[in-house]
Amino acid sequence: MAQVPATPKTRRALTCLAARTLGPRWTYENLATQWSEELALERRAHARPGPVSDPEVVFLIPLVGRHHVSDWCAVEARLADTLASFRRQTSSRWKVAICGQDRPGGLDFDDRVRFLPFTRPFQGNDKWAKLETLCKALPELGVGSGYAMPFDADDLLAPGAVAEMVERRSRGGYLVTRGWVLDAENRTVGLCAPQTLRAPGRKAFWKMCGSCAAFRFDFSRDHRDAEFLAAVTAHEHRTFPYLARLAGRPLTPLHQEAALYVINHGENFGKRRGRVSFKTRYASRFAVTDEITLAQIRAAFPTV
Repeated sequence: MAQVPATPKTRRALTCLAARTLGPRWTYENLATQWSEELALERRAHARPGPVSDPEVVFLIPLVGRHHVSDWCAVEARLADTLASFRRQTSSRWKVAICGQDRPGGLDFDDRVRFLPFTRPFQGNDKWAKLETLCKALPELGVGSGYAMPFDADDLLAPGAVAEMVERRSRGGYLVTRGWVLDAENRTVGLCAPQTLRAPGRKAFWKMCGSCAAFRFDFSRDHRDAEFLAAVTAHEHRTFPYLARLAGRPLTPLHQEAALYVINHGENFGKRRGRVSFKTRYASRFAVTDEITLAQIRAAFPTV
């Protein structure tokens, strides 16, 4: 399973407009749509989320296979940092599911952190196949209602992110619009946030990093939300807000700088595909230089 190409932006706008004005059934029957869009329309028609009660946040981590990397110990160390950022959360209402070919060593697996073996034969980048496995396993993780957040094994979560999600109880889910990007080679930290007149060219975090969206799910009636999430996460992350909106579950921006994206650490898939250079330039262009802010970042993310 390779990453599914995104629907062109003009067609996305047309599909959303049709769903809002003519209804999901008409849109499904009259417009050419992808499988993810069809599932979104089905969710819009039949499963509008109601009030949220006692939610938990479930992080879904696709872990690269040992055969794909040159330094497995470094991968394990970065995953340990990611899990440490979860354990530093000010709210305990979270769980993690990790899917990969190789069970990482040196980690504390418990009722909060679970490993799902990936045994499917696969050639090439299997990240999206692992996300599909994780999403479809959601109903088995013991959380009936909450938010599912795809999360890369080398990114970090700010300490108050889970608390904000479970306390605000958004009916659709959340979007990380503000966060940080760390260039591991030169230790530059850049701000990711929506651009303004004073900061043209700045980018929201969700446009830069896949660890950016927490989707609402509710298994009280059926498990179709798991299938919908598997279809959504088969796309690149910049389509997440569109598909959530099409499903009638718009993502609410988090108030805080909720995550830190680490680039240039040597094993990024993006670096191997030659897709990190612009992010390196971005981190330098929007580098944080204020010492107070840098101290706050170090306090929030002590492992970096």
